[in-house]
Amino acid sequence: MGQTYERIDGRLREFIEAQPVFFHATAPLSGDGHVNLSPKGRAGTLVVIDEQTLAYLDFGGSTAETIAHLRENGRITLMWCAFSGPPKIVRVHGEGEAVFRDDPRWGELVGLFGDADGPALRAVILVRATRVSDSCGYAVPFMDYQEERTLHADYFARKTDGEFAAYCEKKDMGHSIDGLPSLPLPLPPRSV
Repeated sequence: MGQTYERIDGRLREFIEAQPVFFHATAPLSGDGHVNLSPKGRAGTLVVIDEQTLAYLDFGGSTAETIAHLRENGRITLMWCAFSGPPKIVRVHGEGEAVFRDDPRWGELVGLFGDADGPALRAVILVRATRVSDSCGYAVPFMDYQEERTLHADYFARKTDGEFAAYCEKKDMGHSIDGLPSLPLPLPPRSV
């Protein structure tokens, strides 16, 4: 049976930090807007900052839906599933914020992630938990973790900061698929 918790500590924190993949979901306020659900899993790109706050690195890709939704309304849900070991699902519902490269907090936040930083990093997503819960996960299949995929990191490692900024503009990451403002373009240069 599922439970609700006041904070992310002890076994919950250990569970979150041990999972190689998590999912995040956001949505616009518009009833006909698109819900966004994405997997994340690059090692070292998620940290539990304290009992109410998590952060993860947001790298460039094909769109910037999460950033757009957070800028509009701040709603976000993070979810972890146990694909090995005892069955469990943990969800953190919260208020999210995208911290961009030109924000004074950038250097301190990026420093929390050690070597996980990369050339395609465009934002740090901060999440302040408003509801923390777990559920059984009995229907989640067993899956074996093999290794990290390096295609994304390898591809963007070949780009300069300027080339990455041009990539973001070409992909029109300045707007969501619903037309909401997302990534500030031109992309601010890295402050660190």
